Amino acid sequence: MGNTKQDTKSPNKKKEAAIRIGFFQLFRFATCRETLMMVGGSVCAFLHGSAQPLMLLVFGMLTDTFIEYDIELQELLDPRKECINNTIQWKNQSAWTDWLDSNNTDKMKNLTCGLLDIEYEMTNFAYYYVAIGSAVFLLGYLQISLWVTSAARQIQIIRKMYFRKVMRMEIGWFDCNSTGELNTRMSDDINKINDAIADQVSIFIQRFTTFVCGFAMGFVKGWKLTLVIIAASPLIGVGAALMALFVAKLTGQELQAYAKAGAVADEVLTSIRTVAAFGGELKEVERYDKNLISAQRWGIRKGLIMGFFTGYMWFIIFLCYALAFWYGSSLVVDTQEYSPGTLLQVFFGVLIAALNLGQASPCLEAFAAGRGAATIIFETIDRHSISCQGTDWTRSKGTLSSITSPFTTHPDLKSWYCGLILDKLSVAVNSGETTAFVGPSGAGKSTAVQLIQRFYDPKEGMVTLDGHDIRGLNIQWLRSLMGVVEQEPVLFATTIAENIRYGRTGVTLDDIIHATKEANAYNFIMDLPQKFDTLVGEGGGQMSGGQKQRIAIARALVRNPRILLLDMATSALDNESEAVVQEALDKVRNGRTTISIAHRLSTIKNADVIVGYEHGRAVERGKHDELLERKGVYFTLVTLQSQGDKALNQKARQSRSSIRKRTRSQLSNLIPEAESFISQADAGKVCVEEQVEPAPVTRILKYNAPEWPYMLFGTIGAAVNGGVNPVYSLLFSQILATFSIPDPEAQRREINGICMFFVLVGVTSFITQMLQGYAFSKSGELLTRRLRRMGFHAMLGQEVGWFDDHRNSPGALTTRLATDASQVQGATGSQIGMIVNSLTNIGVAVIISFYFSWKLSLVILCFLPFLALSGGFQAKMLTGFAKQDKQAMEDAGRISGEALNNIRTIAGLGKEQRFVEMYEAHLEAPYQAAKQKANVYGACYGFAQCVVFMANSASYRFGGYLVRQEGLHFSLVFRVISAIVTSGTALGRASSYTPDYAKAKISAARFFQLLDRVPKIRVYSNEGDKWPDFRGNLEFIDCKFTYPTRPDIQVLNGLNVSVKPGQTLAFVGSSGCGKSTSVQLLERFYDPDQGKVIIDGHDSTQVNVSYLRSKIGIVSQEPILFDCSIGDNIKYGDNLREVSMNDIISASKKAQLHDFVMTLPEKYDTNVGSQGSQLSRGQKQRIAIARAIIRDPKILLLDEATSALDTESEKTVQEALDKAREGRTCIVIAHRLSTIQNSDIIAVMSRGFVIEQGPHDQLMALKGAYYKLVTTGAPIS
Repeated sequence: MGNTKQDTKSPNKKKEAAIRIGFFQLFRFATCRETLMMVGGSVCAFLHGSAQPLMLLVFGMLTDTFIEYDIELQELLDPRKECINNTIQWKNQSAWTDWLDSNNTDKMKNLTCGLLDIEYEMTNFAYYYVAIGSAVFLLGYLQISLWVTSAARQIQIIRKMYFRKVMRMEIGWFDCNSTGELNTRMSDDINKINDAIADQVSIFIQRFTTFVCGFAMGFVKGWKLTLVIIAASPLIGVGAALMALFVAKLTGQELQAYAKAGAVADEVLTSIRTVAAFGGELKEVERYDKNLISAQRWGIRKGLIMGFFTGYMWFIIFLCYALAFWYGSSLVVDTQEYSPGTLLQVFFGVLIAALNLGQASPCLEAFAAGRGAATIIFETIDRHSISCQGTDWTRSKGTLSSITSPFTTHPDLKSWYCGLILDKLSVAVNSGETTAFVGPSGAGKSTAVQLIQRFYDPKEGMVTLDGHDIRGLNIQWLRSLMGVVEQEPVLFATTIAENIRYGRTGVTLDDIIHATKEANAYNFIMDLPQKFDTLVGEGGGQMSGGQKQRIAIARALVRNPRILLLDMATSALDNESEAVVQEALDKVRNGRTTISIAHRLSTIKNADVIVGYEHGRAVERGKHDELLERKGVYFTLVTLQSQGDKALNQKARQSRSSIRKRTRSQLSNLIPEAESFISQADAGKVCVEEQVEPAPVTRILKYNAPEWPYMLFGTIGAAVNGGVNPVYSLLFSQILATFSIPDPEAQRREINGICMFFVLVGVTSFITQMLQGYAFSKSGELLTRRLRRMGFHAMLGQEVGWFDDHRNSPGALTTRLATDASQVQGATGSQIGMIVNSLTNIGVAVIISFYFSWKLSLVILCFLPFLALSGGFQAKMLTGFAKQDKQAMEDAGRISGEALNNIRTIAGLGKEQRFVEMYEAHLEAPYQAAKQKANVYGACYGFAQCVVFMANSASYRFGGYLVRQEGLHFSLVFRVISAIVTSGTALGRASSYTPDYAKAKISAARFFQLLDRVPKIRVYSNEGDKWPDFRGNLEFIDCKFTYPTRPDIQVLNGLNVSVKPGQTLAFVGSSGCGKSTSVQLLERFYDPDQGKVIIDGHDSTQVNVSYLRSKIGIVSQEPILFDCSIGDNIKYGDNLREVSMNDIISASKKAQLHDFVMTLPEKYDTNVGSQGSQLSRGQKQRIAIARAIIRDPKILLLDEATSALDTESEKTVQEALDKAREGRTCIVIAHRLSTIQNSDIIAVMSRGFVIEQGPHDQLMALKGAYYKLVTTGAPIS
């Protein structure tokens, strides 16, 4: 099953083998000390492995002793015999001699009597058992603790080497490896290596030894019987192989079937806005459910097949028992080659060998996983990274020049990011001047700065500093010349002073104070209760944007840099802080070479040189006034902004006084005491993990209630299966009893009867296993399907804002549907089966044993808790320690996470070494914990292994006493002991299923959390206003809005605009000014934070959601089509009724689409491909228009519907749109002014509100922002 999953995921990685590391290479970091520990541990494991076969020798002798004693008792029951001189003789010999001769029975002569003191013998055997048990405890402890300790040392070394190496990689490498992936590698992959080189190795050696010794013993003691048993074993092997094959195949089929449903879910969740806009939620749930049916079918088949093969294996095993005992007993009774003890030694020797071989195989999986994980990690450790060599010289003036570089990111990234970012860029920056880079986003401004920092090297051309190519310079020295202030400054989770110290090592407090004064940060820092010792929180989360920026500037200044790089240092700030920060920057620029990138032109008017960028080239260069005359890139940016600024300033004046008050109070609230300093990010993490309380089983069962008949039958099957084990012990002891029957005929009859009984038990087991497998898989799969459907239904019912949260990305949600739902099964069907199975097993065993000898049962029951404990512990062993490890690693993980996420900042500051040292310091705690764990774990393992030996020693000794003093038949001793011991292990097995169970409960809880969540905007409810004559009269009244995921950015800032029915309103403005947002408020994807959206006089928040959306048609810039036919895509426009073909055709005629569709071979049945990939953009747009028209909306929203088209298709689409607009209220968002000149109202937006509005002519007369845009013909970006 593991395989199929792997293959489906990575067909492209097949070329390169996933495992390129041999098993012994995993130990390449072991020193002599660790090697010695591992050798010692292996020796202990080897000795431990030979203990079980050794115990069988004792067991065989013990059995023979009991049988001998019983035969003697039986002989002396005969009134004609008596015990004279320790041999059994006839009472008056002469009378019987003739009869004896005729019957030729000389056996009598050598039967001894009176010599065998059963209690004394049993005491000896008990001592043997105790001795072996003690040795096992010691060896078990040593083998585990030595291996685990040595692994802990090696893992610590691997972690250090890996992190050290990663921190020295060039930045391009981080573009190819996401930080998430690297964090996973640091935790999970290294843990996998740990699993492969720790206790698993010793357990493997131990089990393999047992396997070898068991078989060896079988062949030495009795080769005939061994061969007979081995002859039957291929049947089991074939069964197991077939089962694995079928299960893998069926799992593959099930995954494939589910993959289809998963694809539907993924498609729907990715285009959730389209689904919501067209009210297709229920339709999608149906489509998803259809695809779940086949997955369910395969799952049920898998359960049936597994049940069948499990039953088959048990059946064969019981047949094997029958065969072995039947053939073995004939060897004992007829040919007398074996003693009964030998028969048991051989039989159990082979059995134990086979079992241990089976148990050794999971270890191999751990080894493979470890080798796979090590491949990538070791390759990274061996990789070459940028060296720190190169020249440095003391006086750098800081003249940078001539970057000619078509710069692409790393070659590995080609597929992801084709296209040159910088194209033959040539710029000279003179020493001591301030140079500003301006241009639209994506023009290559930041890239140029990154080349200067040498985060990347240009493909062609070079970057020179004072005439030297920077590739020849020492990289740490080069970066130490630069101070960088970024748009989103990165602060580390420590105090303000420490953050500034990161700028340069060995900074005094005076330097810090001086730097903060220069950066205008000193005053606000002194206002904080803890001053410079204030913690800034994770990522600086406790500071406002302006405060973060100023701390970052202080950090840059403390370096006393020759070159200052300002990458949009003030763009994320509000006006007030911007002025302060700007002032700070102007102060510090003096006498330094400065490169400033900015979008806000107010910040760069006074630069010495302004360089305008476009498409990776520097297209213009000069001073502010020169560039304005050129009417190029710079001019366009300026005109748009200055208008927005004017309007904002008026607004700001009204509200400024209130802001002042607020900032003071905010500061005093900010940091009352250090306790409040769980950073926001942490608080986020904490609440996500804490909220999930495992779900109550009753609620899970409620969802499974309709399948109760299946569950009932499954439970009955499970109960019968549970009774099989104790019945086996009953039969086994019965066979031993037959060996002491004097009459050969009766003996044979008895043995044949018992063997037949074994066969019968096998058949029963076969039937009930199948029943259990089928019934529970059926109920489980039905439950999974039901939950998936409900989960999907609940997801589509959430408000759109919920999907903005990165935790609810389409990927995360589809995974949750796939895994959580199927894990919930673990809490119902099969789980109930396991529990019932174990309970009946224990119940029947206890009843049997008490019935036959209550005294002995009580003695053994004392050991039952320990037996169960040992079974449970071994299960726990596999899961439990992982948790503690995780906690210990968390601190180290936090440091590595912070370092990797902010690698650019750290590289720019040249502080990699500092983080490596912090990380290594934090590794000490997990290492100590692992050493401590090794001892605890070793002791527990040793205890678990030796409990059985101790239980046996006590019970056989007491059994000997009962046989002697109370005349208990010896076979009952075996019966009672084996019944209870097998049930004890069953108890342990049951507890081993608990991890699955716990996982299921948590998955279920996560699921129920989703089902119980009440969305803020409810799609499925029928509440809310509806009215018959919907006209489409719209009004936005003072709307303010921020996206829930970005609460710090105000998108709408008091939007006021209204449209009468049938009018067309056009929004114009630069990107990010809130045009599309206003449309989303109208669709009720979001509700405004303040203000109202009024529709026909009704407040939008009171209107029924689906009713409102059914009146709105939307055509967006990138229309999203579903992977189905053109006809179906158009039908999607109206999901409330069955759309006829005529409707489709008339809608597509209106959308200028019909003629084109008729030219296609399959006409309206042509599939559009995933995301509409088979069609051109213009065709997709027209389908989207037809889809909007078919619902006959009262309001039409066109979000840049023609911006992505070439002129030819734009004409066609524009015509279609003009037709569609007739008689409807229409809101148009456009970048091309030609498309909106004939609108009734044109609203020019900037920074989240309207700066001027009115029809085209009126706005032209105003000679404001709109006039400038039209006359210069500049594009609005």
